[in-house]
Amino acid sequence: MTRSKIARLAQSGIVVIALMVEAQIVLAHAIVLEESPARNSVVTGPNVPLKLRFNVRIDAARSRLLLFMPDGSSRELAIKPQSAPDVLTADADGLTLGVYKLHWLVLAADGHITQGDILFSVRNP
Repeated sequence: MTRSKIARLAQSGIVVIALMVEAQIVLAHAIVLEESPARNSVVTGPNVPLKLRFNVRIDAARSRLLLFMPDGSSRELAIKPQSAPDVLTADADGLTLGVYKLHWLVLAADGHITQGDILFSVRNP
């Protein structure tokens, strides 16, 4: 085998290994598949049910939902008992007109922590 063929095989092997490692990293993190309210949606208040469904099982006891209010204050929301191992739900009650940010931080069953934000607006009837 010539040196150029060996070099090409080595480069190909490195690319394959890099792609496999990247795929493992992506698969190891919880990704939101479904959210309610939907990102950037407008919902009717004052009571808003929240639901997040992920691509993996979530440890609800070690996960957090934090709601940021229009005035900049925040409050932690109580996570309800899980209806499914990949779902978190909570109730956000007493919301007034304005833009809210739901910050989620979850621990997946494989031990990886993932977090994100969902913005939504509340209008009152």
